[in-house]
Amino acid sequence: MAEAAAPARLADPDVEARLARLDALLEEVGSAPGPAARAATDAVRLLTEVYGEALARVLDQADGPLAERLADDELLGHLLVLHDIHPEPPEQRAARAVERLRPAVRERGGDVEWAGVDGDVARVRLTSGGGCGSGCGGGGGGDVSTAVREAVLAMAPELTAVEPVPQAPAPAFVPLSTLKRRSSP
Repeated sequence: MAEAAAPARLADPDVEARLARLDALLEEVGSAPGPAARAATDAVRLLTEVYGEALARVLDQADGPLAERLADDELLGHLLVLHDIHPEPPEQRAARAVERLRPAVRERGGDVEWAGVDGDVARVRLTSGGGCGSGCGGGGGGDVSTAVREAVLAMAPELTAVEPVPQAPAPAFVPLSTLKRRSSP
């Protein structure tokens, strides 16, 4: 007997296109008057709740490594967050988002570092190229800041904002001669 081929999976751009179309259709249905629009909205809400419950049951059956792999998948991770069943806390997901962006920020000559959460606000240290902080001119810094904010809030929508932590000033140069103990005559 021949083995059945695995069903083809949608590529990420195809998923994104379908999500965009879904958003447009839901907006259209939501703005339509009448009982048919309300029934369609209720049907989508109920279907979403049932799928969320099914996904929660899959996660309940998954061992630790499988649960991690499921949560690490971009689409599944977003669905786990949507249904409030993601196994990682928001702070951990946000920190992972920052770490994923770090190589791209470094390629631009800057750096981004996770600094934690204060209440429901994510904190990051962001520097742009040339050793200057996020207040430097020269463009690009706002793009990086926006990318960091979007990535963090996409991974952890429970957080309300992403704010920079001021850079600590570089230590002042202290001449070695001042550190030597002077002997008394």
